[in-house]
Amino acid sequence: WKTLLLRIGEKGPEYGTSSDYKEHIETCFGVIRRELERSPYLLQCAEQLPHKIPLYGTLIGLLNLENEDFVQKTVESVQADLQVALNCNNIRILLRFLTSLLCSKVIQPAYLIVVFETLLSSAATTVDEEKGNPSWQAQADFYVICILSSLPWGGAELAEQVPDEIERVLVGIQAYLSIRFHNGEKDLVEDLWDRIQSLASNGWKLDSVPRPHLSFEAQLVAGKFHPIKCMEPPIGKQKHDALMRYPQRTRRLNIFPANKTEVQPIDRFVVEEYLLDVLLYLNGCRKECASYMANLPVPFRYEYLMAETLFSQILLLPQPPFKTLYYTLVIMDLCKALPGAFPAVVAGAVRALFEKISELDMESRTRLILWFSHHLSNFQFIWPWEEWAYVLDLPKWAPKRVFVQEVLQREVRLSYWDKIKQSIESASALEELLPAKAGPAYMYEEGKELSAELNKKVKEKQSARDMMSWIEETIYPVHGTLTVVVQSLLDIGSKSFTHLVTVLERYGQVFAKLCPDNDKQVMLLSQVSTYWKNNVQMTAVAIDRMMGYRLVSNLAIVRWVFSPENVDQFHVSDQPWEILGNALNKTYNRLSDLRKEISNITKNLLVAENARIELEAAESKLSLVDGVPVLGENPAKMKRLKSTVEKTGEAEVSLRESLEAKEALLNRALSETEVLLLSLFQSFLAVLKERLPESTMEVDSENCEIGEREQWCLSTLGYLTAFTRQYANEIWPHMEKLESEVFHPLFLEA
Repeated sequence: WKTLLLRIGEKGPEYGTSSDYKEHIETCFGVIRRELERSPYLLQCAEQLPHKIPLYGTLIGLLNLENEDFVQKTVESVQADLQVALNCNNIRILLRFLTSLLCSKVIQPAYLIVVFETLLSSAATTVDEEKGNPSWQAQADFYVICILSSLPWGGAELAEQVPDEIERVLVGIQAYLSIRFHNGEKDLVEDLWDRIQSLASNGWKLDSVPRPHLSFEAQLVAGKFHPIKCMEPPIGKQKHDALMRYPQRTRRLNIFPANKTEVQPIDRFVVEEYLLDVLLYLNGCRKECASYMANLPVPFRYEYLMAETLFSQILLLPQPPFKTLYYTLVIMDLCKALPGAFPAVVAGAVRALFEKISELDMESRTRLILWFSHHLSNFQFIWPWEEWAYVLDLPKWAPKRVFVQEVLQREVRLSYWDKIKQSIESASALEELLPAKAGPAYMYEEGKELSAELNKKVKEKQSARDMMSWIEETIYPVHGTLTVVVQSLLDIGSKSFTHLVTVLERYGQVFAKLCPDNDKQVMLLSQVSTYWKNNVQMTAVAIDRMMGYRLVSNLAIVRWVFSPENVDQFHVSDQPWEILGNALNKTYNRLSDLRKEISNITKNLLVAENARIELEAAESKLSLVDGVPVLGENPAKMKRLKSTVEKTGEAEVSLRESLEAKEALLNRALSETEVLLLSLFQSFLAVLKERLPESTMEVDSENCEIGEREQWCLSTLGYLTAFTRQYANEIWPHMEKLESEVFHPLFLEA
């Protein structure tokens, strides 16, 4: 019976060869009515397969004819879940489910109208400057989106049964839109409102939502209505929290021409809802996810809509709901499931995005590079590169040329140089954009005496102390520089990642002694970059490992990234930004780890305190033992409590010491983070002040070409925006100091 519920509406062995919704519902109803005690499973199916909600709603309507108590419990469960879901994405699905129950004569339309008006009232109050907090508009928008997005599933019934009430709701939404803050361009709320108005003017007719309840209308009218109570709106906190908690689900890219996605505006919205719901609820089962996405219950082709929705998610800012890898795997499975249609659509989307690459946010551009190189690695790196061979005629800083260059370099990381060279045979001139095939650039290739001696000592596994003594006696007097040592040790560790890690682990103290301060660490980073100048990946890995072993600080990495040798590369290569991003990630991961450790220790301390309190309460309680009043509970329980207190008490002292140490580390890390942020933004400000034009940059890319200086400014400002957006949670606590000491009007002007 579970399989019947899961597979309802699908072509499969469970329902024979039939694809008729009425037959599916009758078959499933015949089985499920004998399994009414399994009610939570039916509700779970509706919540996690929301594109089948009309089918589950009709099924519940039929069950209402036979067992009103069961359906009443189901409605109460939905109501309870709705109250809990007010602060999360699930409210949207539950409102859709209630709308479907309205169609199946399980709840009265008046009850649903009350729910709509409660949410709408909360939204209007939120954006009211006198009564509410307009900074929480994101929450208010979220509630309005939830109302609007449920109407395709029951707008016709509401318009027929309670026309005045639904008109009142729509007028209320229009009034809300008139008082909310507008940012100049049409956003998701306004776009959805236009689509709902179009749907209403079309008599609420659309193709993408099945209406199986119509086949059972004569039976369903005999069902009993079940009341639902109204929710209590939650109280908000901060604007940034609101934006994180109530994000817009997607931001439409409109990659393809309108004729490729020629469906009613509201049908497009419904298909997007189906796709996003499947991605959300089946995120742990990529093959099942791809299967459901390829077989949605709509009567028209939607491959282009599916591609647009997936790419909209991949490039969604500030961050997509899932890692890019998840979407990569889903797209790969869809290409295999729909070999005759979807690969060509994906290729068309890539071409369209490539044409708009200069308009994309820098973070979105990086995500597209990572996705595309990974995608090609799963399809033998096959791509018609001859179409893009013209980028060689563009300046080296042109966004299209940089995109192709970065994709090819990422491909080399995922495979090997000769394989990628072979994949671009149709446009062999693009070999110019491949990374150099040469190995490390060792500076002391001719005179290897010192290197040979260092090699010998490494093979003899001499300690870092002995190695340092030898360096001070032998190299310092002659050379007086760390170049020889760094180059030689890097050369010893150049055979593989493992060799590099071994050298850093064994002789980290040598690097630490040679480079005790930020100035020397910047020189060390420069030597690493020089040695691995032909291998961007090894440069990034070596610097990342060095930071992991605390051989270089994040401040040194920031200084090195903004040194003249790298600043000139900001618009022609992602390497400096990749290394800076790795350093920031590692810094904030350390903060996150410390917070988790403190949270775990605090929980363990709370357990120890609760055990002690419980023992004290038990000891002070009078109980009867063999008819005689005795102070304390029964001996068995007392023994257990005392044993627990003894165990937790022994650990409590060390836990408190550990907590103090971790909190001290966290406070120190937060202070260092503030210094890091100041240094980062000061570095951005310094380089931007040198190159930003005096007046605000406004470039019409259609009518004039962007020069190198303008492209450098656009790229640098783009990465500044990306880093600020990515680490906003950590930046907000330091905002006052940053605004007073660093944030220059030039930033805002740009």
